Amino acid sequence: MEDIKKNLQTIDDMIREAAEGCGRTREDVLLCAVSKTRTAEEINVAIDAGVTDIGENKVQEIMDKFDHVKPVKWHMIGHLQTNKVKYIIDKVSMIHSVDSFKLAAEIDKRAGQKGITMDILLQVNAAQEESKFGISLDETEALINEILEKCENIRIRGLMSVVPKADNPEDIKVYFSQVKEQYDSFGKIEHPRLDFKYLSMGMSHDFQVAIEAGSNLVRVGSAIFGERDYSKQN
Repeated sequence: MEDIKKNLQTIDDMIREAAEGCGRTREDVLLCAVSKTRTAEEINVAIDAGVTDIGENKVQEIMDKFDHVKPVKWHMIGHLQTNKVKYIIDKVSMIHSVDSFKLAAEIDKRAGQKGITMDILLQVNAAQEESKFGISLDETEALINEILEKCENIRIRGLMSVVPKADNPEDIKVYFSQVKEQYDSFGKIEHPRLDFKYLSMGMSHDFQVAIEAGSNLVRVGSAIFGERDYSKQN
């Protein structure tokens, strides 16, 4: 468990270095600790060490851990099926992985039933990888407009992107830059339910490059908790 604290300090220093290297500060970048396959005990160690935001890829893991984890902001960062929205709508502070109007409409419906406004990010698949979810850069504007027109219980807070893995993270910086350019263009639009604050890009292997490209929210898991043991999953 001490490794988690040490790793977090290392990650914090790396975020600060990357942010300051492009004229920003450590406080300009939010760290979302990804706790996929991790126990509530491990998550609580991270929270005690200063983590304020936890990201999960699966609805079931949020459900299993929610009551055993100290107060924290939960983020749904993995692919979300419409039939599972109802289970987490009152548990997460933001859903990063909205990639269709069908999903947005279900989030809107369930948020309305709870009397809340749900913050979302649109997931952009900049490289158009078939193995990953997300809309294309060209589809983003149409989806934003449809959500703003029809979903009264959703606030669009920005974009999220997953890019290809590369031996040299610099090789995929172009994709981060493309998403950042689009993020900036939509951030200029004035609308009560459009408040671009978060550009969620970068994971354990490439978060420094993502920050250099403009990311202000990084999703880091294995670099904090160590390599995952998937045999622990149900």
